[in-house]
Amino acid sequence: MTIDSTPDALRQRMIEDIVARKRGPASQKSHLRAYERFAGWLQRSPDTATADEIRQFQLHLAEIGVGICARNSTMTGLRFLLRVTLRRHDLAAEIFHLKEPLKLPLILDQEEVKRLLLMAPTLRDRLLLSLGYGTGMRAGEVLRLRVKHIDSGQNIIRVEQGKGKKDRLVMLSPELLVLLREWWKVRPKRWDAGVPVGERLLFPGGKPGEPLTTHTLNNIFHAAAKAAGIRKAVNLHSLRHSFATHLYDRGVDIRTIQALLGHDKLETTARYARVATGLITAVVSPLDLLSLPPVGRYKRKAVRKIAP
Repeated sequence: MTIDSTPDALRQRMIEDIVARKRGPASQKSHLRAYERFAGWLQRSPDTATADEIRQFQLHLAEIGVGICARNSTMTGLRFLLRVTLRRHDLAAEIFHLKEPLKLPLILDQEEVKRLLLMAPTLRDRLLLSLGYGTGMRAGEVLRLRVKHIDSGQNIIRVEQGKGKKDRLVMLSPELLVLLREWWKVRPKRWDAGVPVGERLLFPGGKPGEPLTTHTLNNIFHAAAKAAGIRKAVNLHSLRHSFATHLYDRGVDIRTIQALLGHDKLETTARYARVATGLITAVVSPLDLLSLPPVGRYKRKAVRKIAP
């Protein structure tokens, strides 16, 4: 394979390969970050790398304390460069991934969600957060909603091309429908000219055809959480986690939750069983079945003073 070995030419070729395969914005950013990190460490064009240098680079990431998730993300991007752009399957074979620690998602209880929504300062903010919790949609899916996606006749919302380029349906609750109708009355109209009603964004951003940014939505969430006095280290995605966990607590079938979340694998959805506090606290501990005497029967013992 012949390719211009200048770093800029190779980087551009990688960008074209990413775009051609319709990778999402997050994947594009991650892959390019991996390219730049490897090229910076190698100090020359990555198309001249050897198998030993691929190995040494992975050791370098471990030695400088890069976390497992960040290392795996870097190596995924580097593998794309080697396999797709450079067609160097022999070098790609040198890449290994580490098993990431399985962490339980942080969730909000229903009282915390209620306080969070009440602390949203505007109708728009209340609606954005309510959509995240009330439907389980990801932040990007909420922000990309258009008028055509809301079906008030069937009480559903159509999520088009979510993660994994998949469509799915989620519920449209009466509470959300009221909020949506109120928001439509005051929604900014500055970019509506020439755009068919069905194609209009529900949450237009600062430029024509662009929605609000996830950065803006993230700030809205954290401001409301702080105002609500929530001290847990939760984030915007915690609304989606809470949606799934609260459904599971109420006895909703796990495969239904899987469909609502758009998960490919059931085991991904099954993790919410581990944080379904309603079901967990309903289980009687075997300790409570022993009928032990009350602790009041024990007398407090005097503490002996040890002479110096």
